[in-house]
Amino acid sequence: MSYELIRLRSGWHVDQAILAEDDRVVVIFFAHDEDPDCMVMGDTLQKVQELVMNFATIYYCDLNEVPDFNVMYELYDPCTVMFFFRNKHIMIDLGTGNNNKINWPIEDKDEMIDIIETVYRGASKGRGLVVSPLDYSTRRKAPSLRVRANRKQSLGSSEKPMKFTNFA
Repeated sequence: MSYELIRLRSGWHVDQAILAEDDRVVVIFFAHDEDPDCMVMGDTLQKVQELVMNFATIYYCDLNEVPDFNVMYELYDPCTVMFFFRNKHIMIDLGTGNNNKINWPIEDKDEMIDIIETVYRGASKGRGLVVSPLDYSTRRKAPSLRVRANRKQSLGSSEKPMKFTNFA
């Protein structure tokens, strides 16, 4: 999967990656090799790696190989992206309520570049919490709403959607 990303093979390597960078954002992608969502996110991070190399460095850490941070960073999702700057965890408000990490795949490389750049600009000004350029509270729910709208349009005027009764 993320073969072009620098792979961190132990907890010590993760710590050293966070400690070593003074001027760039450290992006750590915690993931499982076999998960399809992780593969999508890994591909996106590979595409942006060269474009953000002036202000960010991106690492990959397999959650099965390095379970040291699973409890500390609450890495319960199959794919998680976290940001660090000068040995400090940088939180990002994405509108989802979880400001510590990104735990879903982002397919658009421009979105990922915007997020990393926003983290860098905020962190370099000393902010520990930055606000994402996009609000993901509604974006992640949009496909299910579109499915419902399409379903209503596909039903003819004579057909009505099924109603479910709650038998309590």
